[in-house]
Amino acid sequence: MKPFVTQIDSSKIALLKEALLEQGFELSTPPYTHFAGKKKGLSVTLYTSLKLTVMGKEMGPFIEFFLEPQILGTFTFTHPVAAKELDLTARIGVDEAGKGDFFGPLCIASVYGAGDDILKMAALGIKDSKNLSDATVLKLADQIKKNFIHEVIRISPLKYNEMYASFGNLNSLLAWGHATAIENVCQKSGCTNVVIDKFAHEHVVERAVARKKLNITLTQKVRAEEDLVVASASILARAAFLDGMKKLSTECGFELPKGASAQVKEAARKAISTFGREVLPKISKTHFKTTNEV
Repeated sequence: MKPFVTQIDSSKIALLKEALLEQGFELSTPPYTHFAGKKKGLSVTLYTSLKLTVMGKEMGPFIEFFLEPQILGTFTFTHPVAAKELDLTARIGVDEAGKGDFFGPLCIASVYGAGDDILKMAALGIKDSKNLSDATVLKLADQIKKNFIHEVIRISPLKYNEMYASFGNLNSLLAWGHATAIENVCQKSGCTNVVIDKFAHEHVVERAVARKKLNITLTQKVRAEEDLVVASASILARAAFLDGMKKLSTECGFELPKGASAQVKEAARKAISTFGREVLPKISKTHFKTTNEV
């Protein structure tokens, strides 16, 4: 197997040296190196040029589980195809969750990714949140929050109903949420390239962006969650929605189902019989036809 060769940042020298000692490497200092480490099946050398070489039959697990995630932050060894095929250009992805659910908040999230960030998203197994279990969504959301610039806007049912009455329709409310999430991550990242999952005519979001005087390049695509950065946003939005649903269910003392099914109507009737009709604006989106049906 050919040796793995890469560059590291000077700020990681001490961290790498300490980690090698903890992992049982014997260190030496040959000419033109910061250090060289050896143990059975593995040899690691860091040159003064900051070129790092890894050799030996155990190099695969060492690189995949330690070197790339903890030192390099890049994944060109474990995901070489992704490194070649993925779009690594800098962009902000935006998506929402909860708009079709009678109970719970409306959540919009935005995430910034570029270059190695996007390779890391691929390594984490990020994909459209609709194709992931709730447990996986919550787990990945924690990783996204730790690793990438992001923003999450969660609009509680009570606030949602107030805003819906003000905006007059869901698409205008969604456009405001998207524009706000975009604005916040633009300010944090400096990025002006934005991709969102298309949910209305292009001008709806464009007008909301214009009101905030954002100078961005906006792409609105159907099934935009196929983009890893948008998929990351979809996971954050979904996780925020799940967390909101859990809190509302705890307050009610029984589970509030997702969607707008017969089970949802049954839960709504139970909430009304327990707390009175005034509870609905606090736990649901009252413009849904479900409100009249229950």
